[in-house]
Amino acid sequence: MKKTITLLLIALYAALLAAESRAQDRFDGPIGKPYPYKTSAGQERRMEIFFPPDHVPAKSQVPGMILFHGGGWTGGTLAQFRAACAYFASRGLVCATAEYQMLDKPARATLPAGDSHKRVCVTDAKSAIRWFKQNAGELGVDPDRIITGGGSAGGHISALATMNPGLNDPADPKDIDTHVVAYLWFNPAFSPADGEDPEIDILRHMRADLPPAIVFFGDQDRWKPGWDTAHAKWKELGAKGIELRIAEGQNHGFFNREPWRTVTLIEADKFLVKHGLLAGEPTLTMPVSGEELVPAP
Repeated sequence: MKKTITLLLIALYAALLAAESRAQDRFDGPIGKPYPYKTSAGQERRMEIFFPPDHVPAKSQVPGMILFHGGGWTGGTLAQFRAACAYFASRGLVCATAEYQMLDKPARATLPAGDSHKRVCVTDAKSAIRWFKQNAGELGVDPDRIITGGGSAGGHISALATMNPGLNDPADPKDIDTHVVAYLWFNPAFSPADGEDPEIDILRHMRADLPPAIVFFGDQDRWKPGWDTAHAKWKELGAKGIELRIAEGQNHGFFNREPWRTVTLIEADKFLVKHGLLAGEPTLTMPVSGEELVPAP
């Protein structure tokens, strides 16, 4: 019975995330400067980087941000976070959004028993963060002030890439870690089904000294129970820096749509100012229609 319920949950989550992946085709936003950061499974992986106006890398090192798109670990594109990266670049950060390897259905069918198809996503995310740090001088980034995060599957990937000491690409530089100073998580997809593979189960890799994190969820999101479980465990461990913001009446992926995209970016901006990673006031304006996020305990 337990196995049947788990399979049903996996099927439901897959359907929800496939719909999210299709919705990403509607995203717009300026395109950042492309940089290849590695080759995996014979394909070049790239990130797009957005720079602050008049940024001169040789003269300044500013905080950097790298965001990972969602799409169910099998889809999605860099388009999801282009608008966010462009905005935070305008506020003074060097911002990147990175793609990563995703296994198709035939490839997933060949995996050894117990190995999740999410593993390859995490490995490439770790490579992306390391490349970003390794090239900090060229980019004008402070490698000790890197922010990461992402949406849905991308939120999960960013968490495991920075918390799990394993799943490293042997080709990556061993002297560069994936530590970050803050997280922006847009309805991160933490699933009970991840417990079947300890390498991608967030509950196996938590520590009390979690860097500050802001988390956005719709209260109607079917992925929220997975977050609630993780959040409760972080609280038990003594983690203090998690700020949860709730969009009442909203489902998964609400942050992709206006006016909620603007609302979440403003809240994320204020969070980064609070932690000394940005300065000044957000340059976006709250919607006149009155949408706002509700702080949660």
